[in-house]
Amino acid sequence: MYQIISDGSCDLGTENAERFGIHVVPFYVSMDGQHYKKEIEEIGVMEFYQQMIDHPEMTPKSSLPSVQDFLNAFLVYAEQGLDIICLCITTKFSGAYNSAMSAREMVLERYPGIEIAVIDTTVNTVLQGLLAIETAKMKAAGLSFEQTVSRIEAIKKTGRIFFTIENMDYLVKGGRTGKVAGMITSRFSLKPVIVLKEGEIFLGGIARGRKKSLEKVIQKGHEYFQENGLDPGNFSFAVGVGYNRQEGEPFQEEVIRDFGGRISREEIPIRQIGATIGVHTGPRPIGYGVIEKWDSPSLDWKNKSN
Repeated sequence: MYQIISDGSCDLGTENAERFGIHVVPFYVSMDGQHYKKEIEEIGVMEFYQQMIDHPEMTPKSSLPSVQDFLNAFLVYAEQGLDIICLCITTKFSGAYNSAMSAREMVLERYPGIEIAVIDTTVNTVLQGLLAIETAKMKAAGLSFEQTVSRIEAIKKTGRIFFTIENMDYLVKGGRTGKVAGMITSRFSLKPVIVLKEGEIFLGGIARGRKKSLEKVIQKGHEYFQENGLDPGNFSFAVGVGYNRQEGEPFQEEVIRDFGGRISREEIPIRQIGATIGVHTGPRPIGYGVIEKWDSPSLDWKNKSN
């Protein structure tokens, strides 16, 4: 048996984390760079977004879970003799993976018989949440520790996020994109369309106005499936929204319509993008993430597993 752990970038929310048996180790967030609080446990996501809106002059920051945070989480299960699979945000965005690896070594010194896999998921936010849920489904289906780790490595490569934000100010402040791109989009009131793949973000285009940028987000997602000959029925989906959750439902409907009704509303839930990612996107990100299901026939998993 094994326990699934994820850092707080997964944006599952308390209810989903409990439902799927996933232990979440939270990030810390701060508005002033001095006073940090654990996301959700000490400061709510909407509360943090409201502070961003009320104080646009401030630069919010996040801080990764410490080695001690991961150690405390790991020990709970190591002491029970349970193996551990720990899913970490892409190393291109955070050093959480390194903290977890240090904690792993400390636990193994005390419990050498325990297996601990710390995985750089190469994803974040609602996409990391989708991967965590797929991992929980593997566990429920009876896959072994080794099979599950192998399968995670296979499906994480298929993960994509297609999204837009109000402007690039926060990405520029956080060093996630160049200042020139930020200046151009701000000067001409353009909205960036961004794609996250294999741990990095790429500018997927620009549009004038929120409506056009949302249309372009859907277009980029459509192109990913079409150009690669992918079946949406083999993928898990999730819409991610920031401060304005009301934008999520009509956007969700547009995504469903774009796929010709081949996915249902229940198959593309709306989830809150957390403060950990919000410090980089600003308070109004919106988009959707996709990742191939663990039992997708296109990957021929049943024939390749042992």
